[in-house]
Amino acid sequence: MATMISTYAPGRAELLGNHTDYNEGYVLALAVDRGVTLTGRARADRQIHIHSREFDKTEVVDLDHLSSEKVAPWSRYTLGVADQFRRNDRPVEGFEVEISSNLPLGAGLSSSAALENATVLFLGKLFGANLEPMLMARLAQKAENDFVGVRCGLMDQIASLMSKARHTTFIDCRTTEVGHVPVEGKIKFILANSGVKHALVSGEYNERRSDCEAAAHALGVHALRDASTEKLKSRKSELADRIYHRALHITGENERVLEGSAALRNGDFARFGELMFASHESSRVNFENSCPELDLLVATARKIPGVYGARLSGGGFAGATINLVEEGYEERVVKALTDTLPGVTCLVTAAADGALEYAKSH
Repeated sequence: MATMISTYAPGRAELLGNHTDYNEGYVLALAVDRGVTLTGRARADRQIHIHSREFDKTEVVDLDHLSSEKVAPWSRYTLGVADQFRRNDRPVEGFEVEISSNLPLGAGLSSSAALENATVLFLGKLFGANLEPMLMARLAQKAENDFVGVRCGLMDQIASLMSKARHTTFIDCRTTEVGHVPVEGKIKFILANSGVKHALVSGEYNERRSDCEAAAHALGVHALRDASTEKLKSRKSELADRIYHRALHITGENERVLEGSAALRNGDFARFGELMFASHESSRVNFENSCPELDLLVATARKIPGVYGARLSGGGFAGATINLVEEGYEERVVKALTDTLPGVTCLVTAAADGALEYAKSH
């Protein structure tokens, strides 16, 4: 009987730096204390059997005939990683695996990246692939790009893999340099899931990415990372209105991440909170990737004692808000947010270990 193995990867929350990753900019993120677990073993044949505990469904495919069109959407993240192992000459054979998760789906916590990372770790462990952390993240990202069809950047995969407890994760998405900014102080993060589901494959995400590429081209820069808000404003008359506002969100976000990192290092949560509110306003007005439910949750958070800041987290269009809250106020904040809209659920978390740190300590 083949040996059973188990791997885990957490969800992530984007603290600041919305849609900056594919613009080669900066992001501040953290791993949450919930995630996806894979448990399984190798098979003697070339078949892949995937069972989802949450959906109570099983997908069976042949490793040598992987096709995203022919499989259930929930299985594409795991199969996409297996496909990447095959295409990149990494060791992979048939396997059977069960997926279980305590992450709320569609809540902007990137359950997709958690599942991809858990799969990379699972296949690496099962078949003896010795992979560098950044290569793991890239394999997971390519699985989502090529097999799932979302042109995501690397931020989700890096944050889920490489975060550290009691720190936020600073990512330079051009150099892929990863740093950790300590979060010193009595604070918690509250994720408020609006209950509105999002499906990024539907085109809004890819559309925003194309708008950003058009803006960079019009400004004569490689990526919006290379444009400052000041430079952008001086060229406003040359840009279509929509393209200008998309770019304004990205340049502003990059500047907010850099200022926010300095504020966290100084323990200045009040300033960091102001930057979160400013980020949300830019998402609402410039990037148009918010929705009425998220706007209402952020507007409510502004009025609650103990809340430093709030904004949408993740791709947007639905999903969740992230709230930076003084410790001791969690119950009050959760009650106020869940009373705001029917179907809102909250997850209270501290900055947790990413999958690699978690694996070391378990």
